[in-house]
Amino acid sequence: MRMIFMTASALALIGIATGTLAPAQSAFAGDQLTITSWGGAVQAGLRKAAFEPFTRATGIKVTEAEYSGDIAKVRTMVETKTVSWDVLDASGTTAVVICNQGLVETIDWKKLGLDRTKFGDAANYDCGVPSYGSATVVAYDKDKLPNGPKTIADLFDTKKIPGKRGLWKSPYPNLEWALIADGVETKDVYKILATREGVERAFKRLDTIKNDVIWWTAGAQAPQLLADGQVVMTAAFNGRIVDAAKESGRRFEIMWDAANAGMSYWTIPTGSPHRDEAYKFLAFAGSPQPQADLTHYIPYAPANKDAMTLVDPAVLPYLSTTPEHDAIALHGSPPFWIEYGDELRQRFTAWLAK
Repeated sequence: MRMIFMTASALALIGIATGTLAPAQSAFAGDQLTITSWGGAVQAGLRKAAFEPFTRATGIKVTEAEYSGDIAKVRTMVETKTVSWDVLDASGTTAVVICNQGLVETIDWKKLGLDRTKFGDAANYDCGVPSYGSATVVAYDKDKLPNGPKTIADLFDTKKIPGKRGLWKSPYPNLEWALIADGVETKDVYKILATREGVERAFKRLDTIKNDVIWWTAGAQAPQLLADGQVVMTAAFNGRIVDAAKESGRRFEIMWDAANAGMSYWTIPTGSPHRDEAYKFLAFAGSPQPQADLTHYIPYAPANKDAMTLVDPAVLPYLSTTPEHDAIALHGSPPFWIEYGDELRQRFTAWLAK
């Protein structure tokens, strides 16, 4: 039977980690926490897997907020000392940037009580607890495109597969995909993209499909483009595609070649008004059961390795971190995008305007 409530041992661990975790019935009425995530299917899943069980376990009320990765809003709150978010769901480059800029706290893992080694390389990040792995993939409707794309090169081959493509209106990961489609090995992408010649090569490849692209800016738009038949394939977030297929009954399929894999983190904005409660949530959300439970609602992979044994085997084919998917994935490079991001975003915006 699937568990939603935390096990007694897991709750005991969190109690030790925070030192003050009280049973729900003894929590003060004023105990509360504002948690900000990405909205849509992922936030709905987090609500069921983490927010609501956390409130049941601790009595701490969770108020939700949504954002679209806007760092400027976090910076403004911190600099003006008007922080209203206690926990922030930050992904990839965003997490590194806000850490480097002092917008989120360095995490005290001893205070958390979690075993940092259980999170592998993802735990090398100092300002958050790894939460879930996701990927930007290429998706298509098998009913409309029975012989769908097999490699990222097919995304750029309008002769082999005619029709419009949906792409995220961002240089990332379009520039990386363009180079891979042009023959660059995945492991060499960032070395090549760091050169002037590499950038020119990527944009030249993007030029070949520019007139066949419908650009999207929000995760929910990608599956809608497929459902409406506006595109034959689209870049999309893997969880959004699986959720849309489940809700609509459509045969949306994922092509995993060069899937742009990344990790999200639970962070605490500097100046959080409920810092102690935020630590309790990070300890809870970083434990195996809530991370495994998220996969029941959206197929985003647990960061805690102990959670994988709790995941329904039927969900595994949809997770970005399986050995099969990891072997052919494009692993994003936050340091690269911190160094070159502003320049490439300006170039991308100018390219779109041509």
